[in-house]
Amino acid sequence: MRTYTADEPARAEVDAWAGTSVLEFGTNWCGFCTGAQAAIEAVLSPRDDVRHVKVEDGPGRPLGRSYRIKLWPTLVVLRDGEEVARVVRPSNAEEIRQALAAVE
Repeated sequence: MRTYTADEPARAEVDAWAGTSVLEFGTNWCGFCTGAQAAIEAVLSPRDDVRHVKVEDGPGRPLGRSYRIKLWPTLVVLRDGEEVARVVRPSNAEEIRQALAAVE
């Protein structure tokens, strides 16, 4: 399992990304985040066409604040840097697939 990184990209960098991206906000110690990993990985691991970035979130973390993240994990689906869908605390893979369908 990949871990959340504290080395977050700047919002301007994210806004400039081309193609489909998923920002996953959470923490390595979050039980909800750990519980959602199987569903998240089942959907995103086979997708070479989707950039998946796991961002450690918390107070004072600018990227999470810029997206108004309140609960973990939150997946923000982007197309060319623009948010097109969001999944908060996914409980199954289908929720994530539906969010990705907003890009296609």
